[in-house]
Amino acid sequence: MEENEIVSKVISCVADALGQDEEDVKLESVLSRDLEAESIDYLDITFQLEKSFGIKIEKDDLFPTKIFQDERYVSDGVVTSDGLAYLKEKMPYADVASFESDPKVIKVPELFTVGLLVNYVKTKVAA
Repeated sequence: MEENEIVSKVISCVADALGQDEEDVKLESVLSRDLEAESIDYLDITFQLEKSFGIKIEKDDLFPTKIFQDERYVSDGVVTSDGLAYLKEKMPYADVASFESDPKVIKVPELFTVGLLVNYVKTKVAA
């Protein structure tokens, strides 16, 4: 599957899941901030991607949440160096480098962009 086809399908999935027009969904769009996604919407996005691409997305694979319940990975509202290493390992498709300079937990949602979804799907389709 070519990258432009993956991008188009991911944008379509996100737009459908969030009730957005496809032209308003950009690769750099942050799901929560720019597209107003809420926690339930992440489940719908996951379902749409699975259906559209014929892939299986395991719980906590695309949107890992367990990290934030582990004091090894989060301390005083900041993702620790162990937490950053865990994010890099768990989410090799994410641009964690941009988050490292100010790794506050409240900024984690900024990692979840449409581009991240595209990168994730590319890894699943290639597997």
